[in-house]
Amino acid sequence: MSITAADVNKLRQMTGAGMMDCKKALTEAEGDFEAAVDFLRKAGQKVAAKRADNETNEGVVLVALNADHSNGKIIALACETEPVSKVPDFNNLAKTIIDKAAASHAPSAHDLLAEPLADGRSVEGHIIDLTGKIGEKISLAAYENVSAEKVVSYIHSNNKIGVLVAFENVQGADVSEVGKDIAMQITAMKPVALDKDGVDSETIEREIEIGKDQARQEGKPEAMLEKIAVGKLEKFYKEQTLLNQQFVKDSSITIRQLLEQTQKGLTISSFKRISLV
Repeated sequence: MSITAADVNKLRQMTGAGMMDCKKALTEAEGDFEAAVDFLRKAGQKVAAKRADNETNEGVVLVALNADHSNGKIIALACETEPVSKVPDFNNLAKTIIDKAAASHAPSAHDLLAEPLADGRSVEGHIIDLTGKIGEKISLAAYENVSAEKVVSYIHSNNKIGVLVAFENVQGADVSEVGKDIAMQITAMKPVALDKDGVDSETIEREIEIGKDQARQEGKPEAMLEKIAVGKLEKFYKEQTLLNQQFVKDSSITIRQLLEQTQKGLTISSFKRISLV
């Protein structure tokens, strides 16, 4: 059958796919629009499978806070190249996904991917469709859902790093400014945990072995290596756990002390940092 320009344009409006892809889909489907849509979706799945192992270091990070800032969501929608990260369809999908996250309260990335959007198709289905349309891998690289008495968010200027900080025992204090300062510190200093109790055993073991190797190379006696390594571990905690880090704006105090100065008893229960760089 003859495929008209109007038919191609109609399918393009329905799917957002390119004109040539729409014409090919309609030709393969012999003018059947539903079959043509399925053809385009299968094309997206094929592209996704073919590029599944490709790295995705570009994209956008977005956050959403509820009205009283007691909950925050953060996502990273990733792609392979910077030009794609600037494509309107890519950014519109990212905005749609963060809006769905805010509305649905999905507890995990897996759950968020399964959430239906306005047309009934899942978030994952839309990502696959856009993958087929654009021709490179697109993925929901990260998703975090944080609740606390107050949640402060921060997006770095390149839109590739985002942070959520969860505060407790606020007692009516305005933590927006100190929250932003701490979020910016998390962005720059990349703490591995909130406090030393949050550092996983694998990291501790690795740091102890590194400390032993350094001491050994310095010619320290074998019997002293364990003690020296433990001392180095304490230094690691001070540098790599948020509450024990020096405040970058005032190195005379730690983040723990900054919290106490801001509001007696103010604490951070958790933080989330996601990055595409």
